[in-house]
Amino acid sequence: MLVTRQKVLRRFWYPVIPSDRLTDTPQPFTLLATPLVLFRDASGIACALIDRCCHRTARLSVGWLDGGNIVCPYHGWTYSGDGHCVRIPQRPDGDPGKGIAVQAFRCQERYGVVWVALEEPLRDIPALPEHDDPGYRRVFEFYETWAAPGLRIMENSFDNAHFAFVHKASFGIVEEPEPVPPRLEPDPAGFVMYADVPVKNPDIQKANLGIASERTIRHYAKTWWMPFSRKMKVTYPNGLVHIIMTLTAPIDDRRSQVIQFLLRSDREEDAPAANLVAFDRQVTHEDMTILEACDFDVPLALNRELHMPTDQPGLEMRRLLAKLLAEHGETEIHSPPPSYGGGGP
Repeated sequence: MLVTRQKVLRRFWYPVIPSDRLTDTPQPFTLLATPLVLFRDASGIACALIDRCCHRTARLSVGWLDGGNIVCPYHGWTYSGDGHCVRIPQRPDGDPGKGIAVQAFRCQERYGVVWVALEEPLRDIPALPEHDDPGYRRVFEFYETWAAPGLRIMENSFDNAHFAFVHKASFGIVEEPEPVPPRLEPDPAGFVMYADVPVKNPDIQKANLGIASERTIRHYAKTWWMPFSRKMKVTYPNGLVHIIMTLTAPIDDRRSQVIQFLLRSDREEDAPAANLVAFDRQVTHEDMTILEACDFDVPLALNRELHMPTDQPGLEMRRLLAKLLAEHGETEIHSPPPSYGGGGP
């Protein structure tokens, strides 16, 4: 599926930038191959416009802010947060008249993240009640571009079969490659996957968990937020809860912008944030190395790749996305299929 070619995917909220990075400077972002400029208006409200002046197409993100409006660096045409031109300095009174504007997009802030929808969204930003629960602390982990599509990232997040291989240096148990079967339940955002997975504990993780055991069980409750984000809630036998939010926005068919933060049910003195980030970063770098080596076009049609039973969560994602396309009169658009041979388990 080529995400930039599927129009219905424009009708979702996508996490584009952490809120604290949207300060007094315009920020460029590309969402589904659409160039945006993000900034705060005079009231501090996050705004998103097309990153092109309607005069000579200069990038507004190269300009500057003036009283909460964005100024084009080419001729100084100035736009408010709703996209309307409010000043043309070449005119004697600066009055642009009526009807001069650039395209503006829906923009909201939630969970410390700025979200943008390119067209009327099909559903709201999913609920994350733990974010405002005083029993959890919030730890920012990273904001970066991955050379991988969102669907590959999401499938990997729900794949129990790769732990023993991809994560053999962090938490995977190489001697036990047979994965724990997942259990899926429908959810308004997509679905929730449950699994109780044995993992090993390197020294840094023993300290993070406050345990001395070489192994433990992770009780997973992972929620897929259609199309390309997830909530991974891990509950450990000692009652500790570790929630990782991996929020993914498609830049284009090949790249994704990823925001990750975690919510923890303990305190800084129990496990320093720097140690939590260090371990989670090791895990995500292991994932990134593999995902960036996979094909960027993830087929929804199930006959274009081989599958095994524990691929169930990824197959459900593909099924639900194919259903979404069909409901909106679209067919899957993809690149020519590669050939990697036949057979399978």
